[in-house]
Amino acid sequence: MSRPGPEIPPLSPTDAQRAVLEGWVRRRTTAQALAQRSRIVLECAEGHSIMEVSRRLRTAPDTVRTWRRRFLENGLDGLCDEPRPGVPRKITDTDVERVIVRTLEETPKNATHWSTRSMAAATGMSQSTVPRIWRAFAPAPHRSQTFKLSTDPFFIDKVRDVVGLYLDPPEKALVLCVDEKSSIQALDRSQPVLPMMPGVPERRSHDCIRAGTTTLFAALEVATGRVIGSIHRRHRAVEFRKFLAELDKEVPAALQVHLILDNHATHKTPEIKKWLPAHPRFHLHFTPTSASWLNLVERWFAELTQKKLKRGVHRSVQALERDIRAWLTNWNKQPEPFVWTKTADDILDKVAHYCHRISDSGH
Repeated sequence: MSRPGPEIPPLSPTDAQRAVLEGWVRRRTTAQALAQRSRIVLECAEGHSIMEVSRRLRTAPDTVRTWRRRFLENGLDGLCDEPRPGVPRKITDTDVERVIVRTLEETPKNATHWSTRSMAAATGMSQSTVPRIWRAFAPAPHRSQTFKLSTDPFFIDKVRDVVGLYLDPPEKALVLCVDEKSSIQALDRSQPVLPMMPGVPERRSHDCIRAGTTTLFAALEVATGRVIGSIHRRHRAVEFRKFLAELDKEVPAALQVHLILDNHATHKTPEIKKWLPAHPRFHLHFTPTSASWLNLVERWFAELTQKKLKRGVHRSVQALERDIRAWLTNWNKQPEPFVWTKTADDILDKVAHYCHRISDSGH
């Protein structure tokens, strides 16, 4: 007969410990290793043998013994990883803080921003250490962004007005985002474009031959994504009034028309002001000064630029206009609306955050 093994001490976690262990098992953000250790302890607390827990959790018996013993000795803290053997850290927390503070609050004497080499030379660290610290805390001195805060005295009112049309449009009405993409250039490359090949991207000459310009007037239907467009060679109030007349024909007479516009001078001339009373179903809503990003049609213009104009080759204005009309027609076959998600309060809170940052920086 085989001799019985040593008696295993019972494992009885307290109610508070059991609640923590069960939380670690259920929480999605818990590390998988810690969740597995918590399952081992909970299974052992139910009175199951080491071999039974090993079979149920599909883990080695020695693993069950290890974490059972660690819990008995140190409680919940025993389930955490112990310091691993190896070479001790050479970069202290003070060194890391010094790099981050200099990155955020200082600039090098001979440059506008830090590089890994200049920061390494200034702090006495290696060039491989600096990028590791930057990756950990996410400062990016090589990157920059642009912004411009609107100075419109009615900024808040206009934001609430425009966003209200996006999120809660009026009944029996059509909301159109209207703008002009002016001075679209017909560009031909000075040398033929070399087509793409395996491992080689398409190549174009950096210089262009300019054949002229045109202007696209566009009205984006917020609800459907459909676009009403009109092309003119000039960008004046006369052309804008013609475009308004075209919208009047396109939109069913039973619907009110709410136009979201920017503050361009062509939208506010006496000729336009005279046209509006004769067409009372048209209601104009202006975005704040320097806030054209609030107009959804700008997002559609970005699609047109990226997918058609940026890499296009046109030897004449007529060819450019044909391509734009064809792209517009193809878009309207399967239009995709751009869904506005931010509320007016979200936008105003973010603007307030920028204002606080500017005031805190002393500008």
